[in-house]
Amino acid sequence: MKLEQIAVEKPWGRSDLPRQFQHHVKNDAVGEIWFERADGEPLSLMTKYLFTSEKLSIQVHPNDRQARKRGQRHGKEECWFILSAEPGAVLGIGLKAKISAEKLRASALTGAIESMIDWKPVTAGDFFYIPAGTVHAIGPGVSLVEVQQNIDLTYRLYDYGRPRELHLDDGMAVSKPEPYPMSQYQRPASDESSQLVFGPHFRLLRIIDGDLSPVKTSTMGQWQIIPLSGEAVIGGVTIAAGECGLCEDLSAVAFGPKSDVLIACPAS
Repeated sequence: MKLEQIAVEKPWGRSDLPRQFQHHVKNDAVGEIWFERADGEPLSLMTKYLFTSEKLSIQVHPNDRQARKRGQRHGKEECWFILSAEPGAVLGIGLKAKISAEKLRASALTGAIESMIDWKPVTAGDFFYIPAGTVHAIGPGVSLVEVQQNIDLTYRLYDYGRPRELHLDDGMAVSKPEPYPMSQYQRPASDESSQLVFGPHFRLLRIIDGDLSPVKTSTMGQWQIIPLSGEAVIGGVTIAAGECGLCEDLSAVAFGPKSDVLIACPAS
């Protein structure tokens, strides 16, 4: 099936969206495009496009154990595939140096945390996996695809003076105030298929021209099909760039010529 697009307006969003999303722009800037089932059934994974004109809050997510301790179903790990980045665009991922939890809390209260974040320059094609506990933020001028465990569970540590709630107690309890492990970064080749994530929560692959060779285990599962360019066809339903489809078996998907497609599936 083809999933529904849900546009979400954000103060840090943009009105100059790519052509396939421009119809969502009405009065305010759009920051996120989500994908959901029309029948309301929950998905194990959330796929979304993000478009930024300002910095997002500095935040952190708990892991499964920490989240369940707080009465939630599970935690939240996510990853980002960068579609475009303006000159000088950055992502804040991890800290420049390891510090104590006490110093992290104090810096969040004063705003000094902004200068402690490791703001990494980014360009189109960069890929980052963001483990739970990673202190992070997205800078302005970035468009990306995010795949994550499907739960709205974010602890804001700092929001540049915006009038939104912070979650310092919960955030400090789950934060790892340390540098980001660059082993979680990739820059996959643009002309060949590759495996981006094979972890305890989900699988994510980039499929070029229908080459499924990186799919080394079963093709069965709740696969989300996310064409970045070109298209894919699932049971006669065309999924174009900017759309997202859902299928239970990758063998039922026909990938179009010159297609560049992300495919994601829960780990179990």
